[in-house]
Amino acid sequence: MIDTTALIDTLLDTTTALLDTGTVAQAAATAPEPLGAVAIIGYIVIAVGVLFDLLGAVGLVRLPDVYNRLQSATKSVTLGTFGIMIGILIVEGFTPIGIKALICGIFLLLTAPVSAHALSRGSLRFGAKMWKGTVIDSYGKDKLGGPQIESKEKEDEVAKDS
Repeated sequence: MIDTTALIDTLLDTTTALLDTGTVAQAAATAPEPLGAVAIIGYIVIAVGVLFDLLGAVGLVRLPDVYNRLQSATKSVTLGTFGIMIGILIVEGFTPIGIKALICGIFLLLTAPVSAHALSRGSLRFGAKMWKGTVIDSYGKDKLGGPQIESKEKEDEVAKDS
């Protein structure tokens, strides 16, 4: 049978020895502080940004043509990544990391729409057709001599050749 009084005495002696050496006090001093309200808000903004990035990646895989994929990638991923950068700024404050995140976010907001526009215009000029479910193509009608939308006859020809 275990002598509980001896066990308790041993535990008390060990605890007293640890307190005397300062090991427990050092461990308590290095423990992480509880999160403040600002940090919680920052982490929520980061989580929303990650969600937008995830939805943009799903749209990139699931949407039918290059134009819809560019729309998904540009809008949701730009908003999501900017949200992550702003969340880092909220959590870190105006430290070097927070300022770098802010600069990256501003750079992203300025460059992502421009690059998506250039890619979509280049795709149209190269001849990439829009998905057959596209309703209107004003740019193709005005600048390229007619709408650049896939026809259903072409899909039927491909099906017959297979």
